[in-house]
Amino acid sequence: MAQLRITQVKSYIGSKQNHRDTLRSLGLKRLGGVVVKEDRPEFRGMVHTVRHLVTVEEVD
Repeated sequence: MAQLRITQVKSYIGSKQNHRDTLRSLGLKRLGGVVVKEDRPEFRGMVHTVRHLVTVEEVD
């Protein structure tokens, strides 16, 4: 199954609490943090919520 590499590229300071909680749920704690998750609809939805704070790459 494909995987997603999610990198936090912008700070969450000044963003909504919902966005902060989503980043924490993804496992991102600080700027420059990287996590690898399975490519599933649940994670795609979370990434869509904070798409202005992260970048996503598909990993084989």
